[in-house]
Amino acid sequence: MKEIEIIPLPDKEAAPFGLLLLADPSSERIQQYLPLSEVYVARFRQEVVGVYVLCPQEEGLVEIKNLAVKEKYQGKGVGQALLQHAIQKAQSQGFREISIGTANSSVGQLYLYQKMGFEMTSLRKNFFIENYPHPLYEHGLLVKHMIMLTRYLS
Repeated sequence: MKEIEIIPLPDKEAAPFGLLLLADPSSERIQQYLPLSEVYVARFRQEVVGVYVLCPQEEGLVEIKNLAVKEKYQGKGVGQALLQHAIQKAQSQGFREISIGTANSSVGQLYLYQKMGFEMTSLRKNFFIENYPHPLYEHGLLVKHMIMLTRYLS
């Protein structure tokens, strides 16, 4: 999809919560990290088709807290374009590392992140069980652990 434009969320626009909830089903958690973050949206013919949230952590590290693509646009390169944009943004802001977390059951995301140069660096055991009020399932599997992946920037 060559016509995708990725831009900072305009000040007047509300964050696309429907999209954000695809990647993180907790509106409370989203509302916690959103004010501390930069939000970027992917547009295709004026329609918001994807989003990512970039949140600085300790010095030199920035985390992609949320990355989501509308279902009908998944598998068309939007997620990869958002990830590449986030990497470039982190580099231009002087970060040395960029990280992203995903569920143990998120095989598509794990593939994409590793394809884009991220490496598994840690496991947050029982993260989803301890931080979400209801059990989450993906591909028929109980979502339990968060796998953290990091890409080292040059």
